[in-house]
Amino acid sequence: MKLWSGRFGKDTDALVDALNASIPFDQRLYKEDIQGSQAHAAMLAKQGIITEEDNEAIQKGLTQILLDIEKGEMEFRLDQEDIHMNIESRLTEQIGQAGKRLHTGRSRNDQVALDFRLFVRRHIPTVISQLLQLEKAICQKAAQHKNTVMPGYTHLQRAQPISFAQHLLAYGAMLKRDVTRLEDCLERLDECPLGSGALAGTTYPIDRHQTAQALGFAAPMENSLDGVSDRDYALELLSDLSILMMHLSRFSEEIILWCSWEFKFIELDDAYSTGSSIMPQKKNPDVAELVRGKTGRVYGSLITLLTVMKSLPLAYNKDMQEDKEPVFDALDTVEMCLPVFTAMIETMKVLPENMRRSAGHGFINATDCADYLTRKGLPFRDAYTLVGQLVAQCTAQNKTLEELTLPELQKASPLFEEDIYQSLNLENCMALRASYGGPAPAETSRQIENLEAFIAEHTPKEESK
Repeated sequence: MKLWSGRFGKDTDALVDALNASIPFDQRLYKEDIQGSQAHAAMLAKQGIITEEDNEAIQKGLTQILLDIEKGEMEFRLDQEDIHMNIESRLTEQIGQAGKRLHTGRSRNDQVALDFRLFVRRHIPTVISQLLQLEKAICQKAAQHKNTVMPGYTHLQRAQPISFAQHLLAYGAMLKRDVTRLEDCLERLDECPLGSGALAGTTYPIDRHQTAQALGFAAPMENSLDGVSDRDYALELLSDLSILMMHLSRFSEEIILWCSWEFKFIELDDAYSTGSSIMPQKKNPDVAELVRGKTGRVYGSLITLLTVMKSLPLAYNKDMQEDKEPVFDALDTVEMCLPVFTAMIETMKVLPENMRRSAGHGFINATDCADYLTRKGLPFRDAYTLVGQLVAQCTAQNKTLEELTLPELQKASPLFEEDIYQSLNLENCMALRASYGGPAPAETSRQIENLEAFIAEHTPKEESK
């Protein structure tokens, strides 16, 4: 018999039971459900709503159920619909009448809102920790390649000389924002919905501040309707995870390009590559490709929950049962991708000679040539036009700017002198880009130090030991 069956004269259809039940997926909330129920029971006893004897029986019974679940000794029943009713039913079987008093002063609406919020709160630090590990890998790799020249790209065309360190640190900067977005989400969800009831609170003299404190929240939610109605924290999480996966996907795309024979800037470790069933020469970047592909899966989770919530009137509606699976799937996906992505970065072999060779083509020092003329007194726009003409001349002659003789350069402008070749040297071009945030080794060293400080500041003390 269902716990809510008092008003009904017949059983629900078996197909309805299957459609209605969420226990196949919300059983993941068992820890949070038991945690919330124990806090609720303790508050009921302190407020004199139930006896201390009943509270003790409930506490012991819930602790035993937690052990049973973790040992695989509790069978979840579809006819009990969800994790909340499965646990309450099991509790009543074990301790009798006291178990029936647990639900006093609350509803499944605020119960599920609490459980889900606790679940999200528990998982965000895991994602942050994994992100910080990736940041460490980026720092370590960048520190090794502050002087490694590579072509920087716009429109996937060689553009200007940068260092491999700066390229990696660009992703480091993006991932820093991902960390702080998740921290912001964690701060905003730090309110407790328990005690909101079905929508209008309760007539019992409950103490919502006590339960909020017992569960580690900063405060109870201000409005009971809001407490059971919104899932904006879950949407914020999915949005944050989508942005994070977008960053990983872009990084993956570049790794895929870099390890192709057309670039050959890096080589992935065998442990993070796969082969072909028919082509023995192949070494495929499947980890990067899978991360790129799974990004769409996380995007889908965000769109799913946005669509579920977009036209729901207050307060709770059964549609909101569809909130959990997208979040579960997105968290599972991100928590699986981050560690393997980090290991792939840590173990990849960088090929500086190939990067430098590629940087030597494509006229990526053309801006430096124009800047040279500008420093000699020529207006930048005139210098820009002149260098463009030199590039066209080099293209026709299959030369680089460095390969033009001084007489050839002086034919274009008498401002050219012997020191032009220092300005065209790619290592010098990179080193002279010392503006804040640029690729000069001193600047990338500063960026690495700042990123290391960020990692230390945002790593929990117990993890940093």
